[in-house]
Amino acid sequence: MKRTPVIAGNWKMNKTPAEAADLAVALARSLGGLTGVEVVLCPPFVSLPAVGAAVKSTRIALGAQNIHWEKSGAFTGEVSAPMLAGLCSHVIIGHSERRQYFGETDASVNKKVKAALASGLTPIICVGELPAEYEAEQTGVVVSWQMRGAYADLAAEEAARTVVAYEPVWAIGTGKAATGAGANAVIGLHIRGMLADLYGSALADGVRIQYGGSVTPANIAEFMSQPDIDGALVGGASLKAPDFEAIVQAVFKAKS
Repeated sequence: MKRTPVIAGNWKMNKTPAEAADLAVALARSLGGLTGVEVVLCPPFVSLPAVGAAVKSTRIALGAQNIHWEKSGAFTGEVSAPMLAGLCSHVIIGHSERRQYFGETDASVNKKVKAALASGLTPIICVGELPAEYEAEQTGVVVSWQMRGAYADLAAEEAARTVVAYEPVWAIGTGKAATGAGANAVIGLHIRGMLADLYGSALADGVRIQYGGSVTPANIAEFMSQPDIDGALVGGASLKAPDFEAIVQAVFKAKS
């Protein structure tokens, strides 16, 4: 099945609104008219309006980095899916940094996925094993468990609207990227395989699955040469316009 590749830039806690707008303007010039590939920029909450204005007349989509699962309430510092629905189209959910530093669990990820879908947002669901789990050869068990938790009680039509990002934690921000073949094996067997177990092979074949973890212009082609990898969730390299542009162009070339 032909799947449109999707490349998302996770800017994390970087860039003031003015700096974010400048970066978005630069990316809009080079990538704004690109077809055959979906580009999503995910700045901090405070920069969503500025980046949204910069990419408004382009094909570039906008995403948030997190949401709360409740629609409203006494949750100081949180942002709900209905609040974001008019600002962006995507949201990253369950990133390893959210799990590690803010106590997110498979259960909270599941609630956030449901909230995103209910508000018309496309969730980018992150899964991946810790360094100790990788060393203990528990990757398959961990990733399969995270997938089952994230998709608990989701109907097939809801699951079909998701994107998955496989991000081995030992590769995030370390410069130690997985190999293309290794990432493809995890994605094909444990991520797409779990989706097939839950919803059937036809749906599993249609869901787009990214790789994330020390993605650079130098290694992106290796990942895009793999049949089960449909794009990338890019961290540090997404903060530099030339690097992110090179990654997107490499994905376009490999998958078009």
